[in-house]
Amino acid sequence: MMTRRDLLSMAASGALARGAARQPNIVFIMLDDLGYGDLGCYGQRRIRTPNIDRIAAEGMRFTDAYAGGSVCAPSRSVLMTGLHMGHTPVRANAGTVSIEQNDVTLAEVLKSAGYATGGFGKWGLGDHGTPGVPYRQGFDEFFGYLHQVHAHSYYPHFLWDNDRKFPMGGTKYSADVIAERSFDFLKRQSAAKPFFLYATYTVPHARFEVPDLGPYVNEPWPETDRKYAAMISRGDSYTGRLLALLEEKKLAQDTIVIFTSDNGGVGGGERKVEFFGSTGNSRGEKGQLYEGGIRVPLMVRWPGQVKAGSVSDLPCYFADMLPTFAEIARAKTPDVDGISIVPELRGKRLSRERTLYWERHAWNGRDALRLDRMGQAIRFGDWKMVRQAPDKEPELYDLRSDPGEKSNVANAQPDRAAKLSAMMQAAHRPPRAHVGNMKFIE
Repeated sequence: MMTRRDLLSMAASGALARGAARQPNIVFIMLDDLGYGDLGCYGQRRIRTPNIDRIAAEGMRFTDAYAGGSVCAPSRSVLMTGLHMGHTPVRANAGTVSIEQNDVTLAEVLKSAGYATGGFGKWGLGDHGTPGVPYRQGFDEFFGYLHQVHAHSYYPHFLWDNDRKFPMGGTKYSADVIAERSFDFLKRQSAAKPFFLYATYTVPHARFEVPDLGPYVNEPWPETDRKYAAMISRGDSYTGRLLALLEEKKLAQDTIVIFTSDNGGVGGGERKVEFFGSTGNSRGEKGQLYEGGIRVPLMVRWPGQVKAGSVSDLPCYFADMLPTFAEIARAKTPDVDGISIVPELRGKRLSRERTLYWERHAWNGRDALRLDRMGQAIRFGDWKMVRQAPDKEPELYDLRSDPGEKSNVANAQPDRAAKLSAMMQAAHRPPRAHVGNMKFIE
């Protein structure tokens, strides 16, 4: 039987043999815990994000885009594999879980099509010594954090430079150092070969730490919120530098720029999502399967292909990125759960009657997923179902008339509820065993 890697090998030779015009470059920028409502182009009025807003003005802004999951590692697993949370290898923020050698990643698909590949920021899909490290999963180079818990500190003692520890001494602001390395990667690229830049910057994740408060130093806001705003504007400045470098190197016209966040906006402690309206008018926040936990900003700039200032209400999510990039790269798409949204980007309206699926997993802190506490969510067209745990009754919402998920209509719509519930159960595949004799609690 032909393996998925055999398919990728065939894709490489096919993609490189077709035509003289090379594939466009891809720059994928992802901030960490950025909310749907934290950007000016999505209605934010107090946090300044002019460079990110520029991507929306010069490209397509999606109103119904979703992350792969409600927390970082599983969301990134969906992004990298194209497999939704019912199938993807990493389903919880558990550092002992890694993607494996036989898993095919987005980076491997692009590398097979002749792309230079660089990743900078937070990985979360395999710590040092596992098969899941990025330089074994399609990246020519990686700089940043491997483990998502390591990324909780902005002043770490080291970062990973491929398989070597890069000393930081606990005094350098990691987000700035990571950004500089991403700029260096871009400076080394040329028109001779397409490249994929995965810029997964860690701001404004976890601890709200920032060297200075920038334009918010005199704002009469809580300290935590001033830091949060300053971190987002710092991420905006990184984005602006990437855009400027593309223009300086005369690569902007041949480069697709995508901007998003890895999950919904974050609250907790002194930080409240309501202060800035980080989740828009959505219910919930990071870690939850309501819209506030999984709906994210998504903008795509593609000169000559995407109409400037356009807006799409296509329901789409991270599982769509791998097949989308594969089509852009003219590479063979492995078996995935997502679809290519290239036709939508080019102005051809895709069907809105499609299915998106998520799970939320609890971890026992050692070696097991708590499947007895698994949450699930599914969207089909405008209908959204959420089940908080296997023994809980499902909730059904009509997102067209009730985008805030305030009115559960499961009892009023029994046939529709039964249909979505069956679809939800069919989407889940039991997680596979992982390195370290992990056990799964039923």
